[in-house]
This record gives sequence, C-alpha cells and structure tokens, in this order.
Amino acid sequence: MAASEAPCYLGWDFSTQQLKVIAIDEQLRVIYEDNIHFDKDLPEFGTHCGVHVHSDKLTVTSPVLMWVKALDMILEKMKSSGFNFSHVRAFSGAGQQHGSVYWKEGASQILKNLSPDLPLHQLLKACFSVSDSPIWMDSSTTTQCLSLEKAVGGAQHLANITGSRACERFTGNQIAKIYSQNPEVYAQTERISVVSSFAASLFLSAYAPIDYCDGSGMNLLQIRDKIWSTACLNACAPGLEEKLGPVVLSSSVLGSVSPYYIQRYGFSPDCKVVAFTGDNPASLAGMKLEEGDIAISLGTSDTLFLWIKEPTPALEGHIFCNPVDSQAYMALLCFKNGSLIRERIREDCASGSWDEFSKALKCTVVGNNGNLGFYFDVIEITPEAVGIHRFNRDNNKVPDFPKEVEIRALIEGQFMAKRIHAEKLGYKIMPRTRILATGGASYNKEILQVLSDVFSAPVYTIDTANSACLGCASRAIHGLVAETSVSLVDAVKLAPEPRLVVTPTAGADQLYQPLLKRYAELEQKVLYSPNSSILAKLQEKEKSKTSSRN
Repeated sequence: MAASEAPCYLGWDFSTQQLKVIAIDEQLRVIYEDNIHFDKDLPEFGTHCGVHVHSDKLTVTSPVLMWVKALDMILEKMKSSGFNFSHVRAFSGAGQQHGSVYWKEGASQILKNLSPDLPLHQLLKACFSVSDSPIWMDSSTTTQCLSLEKAVGGAQHLANITGSRACERFTGNQIAKIYSQNPEVYAQTERISVVSSFAASLFLSAYAPIDYCDGSGMNLLQIRDKIWSTACLNACAPGLEEKLGPVVLSSSVLGSVSPYYIQRYGFSPDCKVVAFTGDNPASLAGMKLEEGDIAISLGTSDTLFLWIKEPTPALEGHIFCNPVDSQAYMALLCFKNGSLIRERIREDCASGSWDEFSKALKCTVVGNNGNLGFYFDVIEITPEAVGIHRFNRDNNKVPDFPKEVEIRALIEGQFMAKRIHAEKLGYKIMPRTRILATGGASYNKEILQVLSDVFSAPVYTIDTANSACLGCASRAIHGLVAETSVSLVDAVKLAPEPRLVVTPTAGADQLYQPLLKRYAELEQKVLYSPNSSILAKLQEKEKSKTSSRN
C-alpha cells in the first residue's frame, strides 16, 4: 500500500522475529504497514523464531547482519511499492530490549562514508566485533549477575540504583560475560549499542546515544539521576562508559537522516531521527497509557507494565524511566514463555488452528473446574522456573489434561501468574482500571476474555497489534515539538481511543479469587521449594555433567 503525498511519520520495530514499519499521517491514521520475517525472508541466517539457541540451551543470540539486511529489504519493498520517502518528516523506532551490538574499531569511519550504490549489509559486514548479538532470551550470565550484585552491596541495592536486581538478559551482564570470556574482542570494540540505538545509528550513519528508557534495562543506569552508575560500570568491564557513550531523553531529536538514505531512497534532507527506545516502552507510548491503566503485550515474550510516579524497585519486576514523561517511571514484569508456548500448545492440542484453540476456550468453563497448569518450555523469568506442571482440583499433580482443558489451563495460568506477580509489586486492580492489550494474541477475542475474567477488568485494544511501531511513529511527531514542552498526549490527541473488546464474565471474580490463591501457593510450594524446585534439579544436572566431563 503506497503512502499518500501528505507529510507522514515512520515507526520502526526491530523485534525478535521480524522487522516492522508503520507510516502514519498527520491525523495519525496508519497509511502504510510492512514487515520482514527473519526466518521466512532471510533463511540464509538459519534462525528459528529469529534466534540461535546454542547447545547449552542458555546462550541465545541473533545475527547482527540479519537485522541490517532486513532493513535493506524492507526499504527496497517500500520503494517498489511506490512509498514516497520525501514526505517523511521524522521517524523513531524501537528495538527488542537488552540485546547488544558490538561495533569494531574503525566502524564509525565506515558508517560515515556509506556508498549509496550498495546495500547496508554489504557495506557493514566487517563492522562488528561480535557477529551474533546476545539478546533478551539469553540466560547464560548467572556468574556475572552474582558478581555485579556483590560489587554494589547486594541485589536490593542494585535494584535501588538501576531499577532491577541483576538479570541474566540485561546488557551490563552480557557485556561482562564478553569481557570475561573474550577480552580481546572487548578490546577491539569501540562502541556498544543496545538494539534500539544500533538501529538509530544505521539511519544516522553515526553512533546514536542510548535513551534513558532503554538504558534503564541494562543494570547500568542510575534511574533517578539518569546517569551511568560508576560502580556498576566498573563491576562489568573497564573503560565501559567510553564504549557506551552518552544517554539522552527519549524525545531527543538526534539529527537528520544520513545522506545515504537521501541518495538511495529519496528521503528529505530535513527528515529528523528521534531517539529510538525499547520495544516495551514504545508500546507504552503507542497505547496512550494513563496512570492507573495496565498494559499487557502478548508477544514472543509477554510483558505487563504501567505508568508510575514513585518508583519502588524490588527484587521482582523492573522499574524503567518513562519514555513519554521524563518525571515519571514505568514498571514492568516480563514473562519469557509467551507466544511460543501458546503456539506449541496450539500445534499439540488444536491441530495448529487458532480457530480450534478459541473453540476450546469457549467450550470450557471459567476456572477450568479447578484444573491449574504451569507451562514453561524455557527457563522463565517470573517466576524463575522451568517445566510443565499440571494439578487437578485437589492439588494432585497429574501427567496430562484433555486437550480442551490443557488449552484453558495454559491461558488461565499465564494470566493468573501476571496478576499475582503484579499485585506483589503493589499494583491494585481498581474500579476504573483498564487493561490495554497489544501484540499478536491481542487479535484473539477468546484469549482476551480469559484475561478480562482473571483481572476482573475490561480489556481494550488499539487498532493495530504493532503498538511499538505506532508508539514510535507517535514519538516521532512528539519529538519535533517536545522541546516546547508539548506533551505526547497533546501531540497525538487525534489518535484513536482504545477499543473496548471484552468485559468480565459475571461471577468470574468470585471464581478466580480462590484459584489465584491456590495458584500462588502451588507456585511457592512446587516451584520454589528447595527440595523439589526445577532449578535445584537443573543445578544438580549441571553438576553431574561437569563431573562426567572431568
């Protein structure tokens, strides 16, 4: 679909499985959408769901040049479709949070001198000291996490400084692992970007700064002062501040698009690049979240987040700087087992059909007759556990459920976990609470009905499931006027309001209250018990592997 001749704004999303773009006009109507699916469109990189899972099952990476080539491909698709780049006034973008990109010494000079006759992936093929970037699904940095917490006085103290205790997927710990295991690679690296600032760098043909919001997902930024923490930097690697560069407001205009894009695609020399941010913060902007609302992104990972004024960092969940209001914060809980486990259960129990999956949710009763399940194909973040665990109404562990019961147990369990862990952080479900759902599963009304029932609140969606893209296009508009103290809400007041999709089923709250209590107790007893926890078993397995190797 070609864009009209009116001025427009782009929003980019460098996500786990695909690169997406949206164009909106000045009335905030979506006039263009497209994507490049990494597995399907770039099979030469050999990814599954956009990633490489290494033999240890803990290390998870994505090829940097795959992201670069995806940008080449999507720009060529836009050009072929007749999209008029000269009408783009500004754009911003998002990247999957926590992932990191390592620019080799001399890369900045190559970036500055790009020939418009060649695609980016050919020009930049020698620019990265690490060819496969660590991403958010990685769980291989436990040693580095323990070292970081110890260096700053414990997990809670680190959370007080950076908004989160040490997390395996967070960038600082990934950098520490690379420095520890490959010091020569670290020494050859002149700049370390997160995925969002890497993407912005491609458009600027110069290193883009990290924004406050994505910077607060690294275990390195003092979230209140919005500066790098010297103690955290020193605990991870030497000379790190110089390699990271400055941090900036999320609404900052970083500069104009580079001549490469003007000459190759016809962008206007006046087109501005607004700071890129993380995908979850971008979704907060895209959903026009208001204080008191809860947002749930149902994607490769599921995330739950909301707008807060006073951060109270804890050992569970995360506090980030707010991408929309520099005086506010956002709280976030991340659940690694999101769409991939839903897709697997769909394959196993619904013949690969979402229609059959939805029918199973409709034909089973609210509360699933007391049958509860925990479904973690990969080591979960919240709670830290792995494996499939099923319990009947008497709390007895059972090996399997009928297919329809399995489907409802999965969806109810996913949403009960979200509510339980949200309330542990002090979230309160209020009469005026709205749940704003986004991501791929937000298209499925039956899944959203379960969400509404579990939280006892109405569920709304926005017109597009690609809220990170939409948020970035909105942030591009805001970026042009942010310095005049215009708020994002005012800048995008023409944006459509969220659409009410479902309201809670009558009586669901009474049914779920005891189930939520049971679910929380089972999670504590079964998943956290020192005698029976899966993590303890995994540690034992690792010990036995080490013994056998020795």
